[in-house]
Amino acid sequence: MDEEQQKQLNKLARDVLILSRNTLLVNLRFLDSALSQFEFVPYDGAPLATEGKHLCYNSIEVLKRYKSEKEVSVRDYLHLVMHCVFRHMFMNPTIDRPCWDLACDIAVEYSISELGLKSATAKREALQQKVFSELKQEIKILTAEKIYRYYLDKGLSSLDMAQLRGCFYADNHFLWYETEDVIASVTGESQNENPGDNSGNEASGQSLSEIWKDISEKMQTDLETFSKQQGDKAGGLMQNLNAVNREKYDYTAFLKKFAVLGEAMKINDDEFDYIFYTYGLKMYEKMPLIEPLEYKEVRRIKEFVIAIDTSGSVEGELVQTFVQKTYNILKSTESFFIKINLHIIQCDAEIQEHIKITTQDEFDTYLKTMKIRGLGGTDFRPVFEFTQKLIDEKEFTNLKGLIYFTDGYGTFPAQKPDFDSAFVFVDDEYNNPDVPPWAIKLVLQKDEI
Repeated sequence: MDEEQQKQLNKLARDVLILSRNTLLVNLRFLDSALSQFEFVPYDGAPLATEGKHLCYNSIEVLKRYKSEKEVSVRDYLHLVMHCVFRHMFMNPTIDRPCWDLACDIAVEYSISELGLKSATAKREALQQKVFSELKQEIKILTAEKIYRYYLDKGLSSLDMAQLRGCFYADNHFLWYETEDVIASVTGESQNENPGDNSGNEASGQSLSEIWKDISEKMQTDLETFSKQQGDKAGGLMQNLNAVNREKYDYTAFLKKFAVLGEAMKINDDEFDYIFYTYGLKMYEKMPLIEPLEYKEVRRIKEFVIAIDTSGSVEGELVQTFVQKTYNILKSTESFFIKINLHIIQCDAEIQEHIKITTQDEFDTYLKTMKIRGLGGTDFRPVFEFTQKLIDEKEFTNLKGLIYFTDGYGTFPAQKPDFDSAFVFVDDEYNNPDVPPWAIKLVLQKDEI
């Protein structure tokens, strides 16, 4: 094939991609910004590939697909865009790349199917329905992270994974894992045939990850407001947007906010004893004696309450993992007094167990013998009433706060307590539980615990 023929092929294939993009623009207005981000780059390798900026396409493969099934080109283009909207290339695990690639493709194809767009209906969709049904029974919400964990735990062989991915394959993900130099050599950025509608965001200093984060958040807002009718039909899309755009928290940093000021035996290089200082000046004239203080005020956790929701909807193993993680954070010397006043309360609709812990040894013993008690309904009020009773009985001298580990479905106290209160919710469905205005809220996923 001579150079002129190759140029004609490249132009034809690019026209197919532009037609696919325009078809999507007409049908999915909330995707306008996302659809116009790519710069088209002819490529001899994979049929389609992107790292978030360039759309690399194999002209012959694109034309073959279009000839065999016109709608598949529209679906493939939308497939690429969805990867970027969900930011799969910016947050992929490196533990098992084939499994992550499969999970991302399934999440994207599910979101496209949920849109019910006729112009993006392809034959492969029929092969996918059985997989979707199986996954929805097992994990309910089909995001890439959840699918990845499911298949990783299931232990699929490489052959099974490759066969399964064949039903969902649209693009090659190799650019996700390459260095900038390799990507530049593939895209040939300085000699692109047709710069797309990229609005120069990178020139303003934004990284690709930030650009797609902005696009993703604006899409979610649009679907929740102006395009709500479309958003109501796009269940899979909204689930993935909620997952990728949710605020992520650091439980370790969160727990340390409950630290209190107290004295710890530690050399304080910033302060010294003025008695020795003045005594030295008096005895030796110009020779002060500097003696650092042997104590220093540090922020450490000393008194607080851990309340555990042991209702039937909270998993016992997860509760034990949470207590273990909390213990691991506290155990560090920078956040844990040698002598503490920790109260662990198990409660469903009423108090089921109350344990007082004052040393690390007692904490170790409790973890070894811990049993979940209750498994009834959920009512948060008994814990707050019991904690106030402990305060009235002078059990605490300076209670900083109470941390309540729960799934969020229960009755809250009507009035603000006299101590800071935080609710740690475990919600793998990316909901946003309501709490009273006086409570601090932290929503975590199971894998974050």
